[in-house]
Amino acid sequence: MEILRNVLVVLHIIGFAGILAGVMMQMPKVKEGAAKINGAILHSSLLMLVTGLGLVGMMYARDLEPNNMKIGVKTLVLIVMLVLALVNKKKQSVSPAVLGSIGGLAVLNVILAVFWH
Repeated sequence: MEILRNVLVVLHIIGFAGILAGVMMQMPKVKEGAAKINGAILHSSLLMLVTGLGLVGMMYARDLEPNNMKIGVKTLVLIVMLVLALVNKKKQSVSPAVLGSIGGLAVLNVILAVFWH
């Protein structure tokens, strides 16, 4: 059970790294007006959602009581990131504000995970 939890944590962190990498890959294209939501942003957001829910499920399976308020806020932040990505996926180009918001929300999720006990 501990191995599965560790695998989920690693995949969750990889999801965060994928979101930031996807945002950073688009930054040079912002000046050209050609920045868009790439697969790294979208798929990494989905990876974070699935692994995050898996981690919460693992806590319940081990009879541990997760901080439901923290989980709810983190899930809401992640859903906002996913909605931003999905709404802007088909557009030819996105504004720097969209990319910055997605990257900022990803960082906010990490801050919540680390500092909210």
